[in-house]
Amino acid sequence: MPNPFNQEIIPRLPERRDNAENFFTYLILATRNRRPVIQWQNHAELKRNFELYQKCNQAFSQLCSQPNQTKNIAEFWRQIAIDPSLSVQDWEPENRKTLALQHLASYFEKDCYYAAIEVGSKSSDCFWEEYLYCARVFICNYEDFIKLLQSYNVSYQASLDTYVQQSLIKTIQASISKFSRWRLLTHESDKYLREALQRAGNQEPNISQFIFARKYFKQVYRFNKVNNPAIRKPGQKWPNPDSEDFQAAAECYNAEKYLPSAPHEVSAGLSINGEQMQAWMKICIAALQNYPKSIKPQYSIEALQEQGYEGFLDKSQLENANIAKTKNSGTAIRGLLNRTDSALRKQLESLKPDQHKILLLYYGAGFKQKQLAIHLNLNQSSISRRLDAINIQLLQAMVEISQPHQWVTDYVFEWLHKNFRAPLHSDLIQVALVQAIKELESEEQEVLRLRYGQQVAEEKIATELGMDLLAVSAIISQAQQKLQANLIKVLNTWVKEYVETWLVKFYQAQISATGRALNLSVTGKDTPQIIESIVQECLQTLMSCKKGE
Repeated sequence: MPNPFNQEIIPRLPERRDNAENFFTYLILATRNRRPVIQWQNHAELKRNFELYQKCNQAFSQLCSQPNQTKNIAEFWRQIAIDPSLSVQDWEPENRKTLALQHLASYFEKDCYYAAIEVGSKSSDCFWEEYLYCARVFICNYEDFIKLLQSYNVSYQASLDTYVQQSLIKTIQASISKFSRWRLLTHESDKYLREALQRAGNQEPNISQFIFARKYFKQVYRFNKVNNPAIRKPGQKWPNPDSEDFQAAAECYNAEKYLPSAPHEVSAGLSINGEQMQAWMKICIAALQNYPKSIKPQYSIEALQEQGYEGFLDKSQLENANIAKTKNSGTAIRGLLNRTDSALRKQLESLKPDQHKILLLYYGAGFKQKQLAIHLNLNQSSISRRLDAINIQLLQAMVEISQPHQWVTDYVFEWLHKNFRAPLHSDLIQVALVQAIKELESEEQEVLRLRYGQQVAEEKIATELGMDLLAVSAIISQAQQKLQANLIKVLNTWVKEYVETWLVKFYQAQISATGRALNLSVTGKDTPQIIESIVQECLQTLMSCKKGE
């Protein structure tokens, strides 16, 4: 077996620029000109914490201003991490111990690198990245890491760096006999893998395809290799998969990609072969190895990238980012809400007192239709018709504002051409279209996948499916019309739900304000007379406002 540990392809570790950078950067593995490279990435929260201590701790600031003081700075953070007797200053963060450990984890990234090289130079079992991953996982486990820091004594002849590096070498050697990159691939959750893939720069539809592919690779690999007593005994290291495993997994992927449970991004894409499956699994492994838990951000990478933000963000940064994003779109949203509110209020101005009363009791006081019929001495069908008539009036006002028939056709056309392969799941309209795709006839789904998912020309689709070109065009046109009709139906449902919610909010506010003014409440065991008093006062207020306007 050739040695997977090749010194010639190990990327050089670049120098960090100054004392500070050693304590708030972490390494990431990347590729440049098809060769692996290492880059240093800032950790925003650690950088701010480091600068806070520089500003507020004079001794620490002097230490940082001198050259070649990284070892002394590391000892400063070690004392904070291990010594509970140190007094806490008012300006220090509550999680200062955890932050100190993170500063040290950043500092010892270089020792993880050299420990991996040392073990790899004497072993042919694994790739260098796997040795590095083992070392970083140990540093990331703060329970083990703090025990290591506590066991070091400054009276030792060896420096803290040497002591940690030697400990990491022993850790790698002890764990590598059982460690397998394939075990790592199969054990992490879909959520964690998705975040790791995003952090590595992958995008949709690839991410969903990778995760779906891993599902079937796991099944095949476990059955063929991991749980096969003829190949692996319990407790032994997980063996490497072979080409037959990848091919079988690819065949499962292709067979299951059109199931209703499959992600849209998967069903819209091409079938794959064994080589593609193997390449995808290697991408997943690289992403996981480059994403140890210690540098996992506090908030979901997926959610942040959907909002257009990259890098590590803490809570305050996330809030600032949301504020900035809201400012960009807030004016338009507020304008739409104001127009909607104004249009609905204008429709309410045309209502008669008996109509307002029904709405006050139904939406404001929470009466059921049967209770309304008894209270107003009407039959329930009459109550239902009156409520429907008012709702239709309000819905028509909403339709005039939204005007779906003027933009839905263009929206569906653009979505098919631009976003069919990778729809935005944060966009409710695109989610509705994805669901509408699943409700089309199987022939329509297949033609759309070929045309918009795989970018196949209509002429080639006709040849591939043995159809007339005009028939293909007709299917595409018919499918688009179905998507448009489905979307308008969904939009109408949303409009109806919005109007219902708006009426509840409006009339509950009227009941609540009037009840407070009269020192009465409609909760608990209120009598019909109390409710009637509140409703009558509300009616007077509503009608007087109408006359005043």
